[in-house]
Amino acid sequence: MSKHYGSIAFTGDVRAVQSEHGSEAFYGRKLAAGKASSGRDPLTGEEKEYLSERDGLFLASVGETGWPYVQFRGGPRGFVRVLDDHTIGWADFRGNLQYISTGNVNGDDRVAIIAVDYAQRRRLKIFGHARIVTAEQDAALIQSLSDSTYDAVVERAVVVGVDAYDWNCPQHITPRFTLEELEPALAPLRSELSSLQAENARLREQLERAGA
Repeated sequence: MSKHYGSIAFTGDVRAVQSEHGSEAFYGRKLAAGKASSGRDPLTGEEKEYLSERDGLFLASVGETGWPYVQFRGGPRGFVRVLDDHTIGWADFRGNLQYISTGNVNGDDRVAIIAVDYAQRRRLKIFGHARIVTAEQDAALIQSLSDSTYDAVVERAVVVGVDAYDWNCPQHITPRFTLEELEPALAPLRSELSSLQAENARLREQLERAGA
């Protein structure tokens, strides 16, 4: 847990529930440490590496009605780029044209992110402030976040200034694997299957010749 995570997450209502369950003292120390420190929490090498390997994340924003909105954002592995110790960004691809997250961020830039590694059962939670950047505003940024090998229309970029973050425990994360993650295990099996099929074909041919 980074220093300022508690300052954002541990509201009065949250601390009341923590008190009921006996965790207020522990998290109270985290909260006090954050209040005693100024500035935002920088990403360390661990968070940077983790984010650079993701192919998707969940982005939560808040609309002017007060309702939260959660949307999945995905792309090729590594589509999330770490721009500096306090900033991440990604190319935002054309979708169903509802633009709910984009509109919400234009009205209230506070966002929360959860990035999950299902294979390794890890998840990183982030609090930050987002801004939408169009090609007209910063074509160089859009270009730097784009992947020419990925077939999608980039409409804009999302840039998030990270305020705080926390690593969640692995409990209840069901392991799931992408095709890319499974390939190292599948490739030897395919090779073995191909060899067995070829051997069977040779044996059948030999049996047919012997029978003739």
